[in-house]
Amino acid sequence: MIHMKMDNCLAQNKFNSDDQHPHIVIDPEQCLTCGHKACTRCCPAERYQWDEENQKLTFDHVGCLECGNCRLVCERLNQSLPGYSWNYPEQGKGVVFREG
Repeated sequence: MIHMKMDNCLAQNKFNSDDQHPHIVIDPEQCLTCGHKACTRCCPAERYQWDEENQKLTFDHVGCLECGNCRLVCERLNQSLPGYSWNYPEQGKGVVFREG
């Protein structure tokens, strides 16, 4: 059995993103009022980025590993508040794990 580093394993993944219907929707304007911005620290794919200089949150669903961490730490995603939703991608879309 060959042991690969995590970065190498993740590089093997294939992503078939659904650009018309993203599986995670957030409202970056409302996110500005979040006190902890835990999504920026819990996402293993680093899809959430906080720009301290410009006081702006950016998010891109492409490359999401569909782990659900953001849904657990974000009260707005967890409660599906207006402007926020988390669903698994449609069948045949999203991440295809090639290793592990």
